Amino acid sequence: MGIPRDSRSEQAAVVIDRLREAYPEATISLDFENRLELLIAVVLSAQCPDERVNEVTETLFEQYRTPADYAAADPDDIADIIGSCTYPNNKAEYLVGIGEQLLAEHDGAVPDSMDELTDLPGVGRKTANVVLQHGHDTVAGIVVDTHVQRLSRRLGLTDEERPEKIEADLQEILPEEDWKLFTHWLIAHGRAVCTARSPDCETCFLEDICPSSRLE
Repeated sequence: MGIPRDSRSEQAAVVIDRLREAYPEATISLDFENRLELLIAVVLSAQCPDERVNEVTETLFEQYRTPADYAAADPDDIADIIGSCTYPNNKAEYLVGIGEQLLAEHDGAVPDSMDELTDLPGVGRKTANVVLQHGHDTVAGIVVDTHVQRLSRRLGLTDEERPEKIEADLQEILPEEDWKLFTHWLIAHGRAVCTARSPDCETCFLEDICPSSRLE
C-alpha cells in the first residue's frame, strides 16, 4: 500500500496513538456473562453483526446455560432461535458439537489454549483469540475481523489479504500490549469513519498518513 515494510512500525505507532485518543472506551460489543456465553456469541458473530447476535443470544442464553444443555439440544430448536443470524443451521450444529466436545474432552469448561479452542466445531483462530483475550485474559494473537482486515491494508500496515498472514504482519509491528485493543480501535473506526463502501476521508484523523486516502 505504498509504505515500505521497514517503515511500518513507525506508521503503526502513529496510528495507535491517534486511535487510542479517539476511541478511549472501545471494547468488545458482544453481550456475555461467562466464558461459555462468550464462545457461543463469537461463533454466532461470524459474518453477522454483533447487534443481531446480541438480540438472539438474549433468548438463547435463557434456554441454554451449560455445555450439557447444548449437547442435548435439537439443532433445529437452536436454529429457530438464531434464525436471524447468518447460516443458522450450520451454526446450530456447531453449538451442539461444542457442547458435546466440551463435555467429552474438557469437563465442561471452555479451554484456554489456541489449539484446544480451534479444535472445537466452528471455531477458527479469530474466534479463539477473542475467547482467550476476553474470557481468559490471555493475549496470544491479534483478532483479525473484516474491519481489521480492511483498515490494516488501507493504512499500509500490511499487503496481505488472508487473516492469518495479516495477523502475522501486525504482530511484527504492533507492541504486544496493544494487540487486544488494536482490534477494537479499528472496529470503532471502521464503523464510524472508514466504512467498507464509502470511507469518509474528509473527516478522518488518519487521512494525512493514510496511503489509501481519496483526497488529493
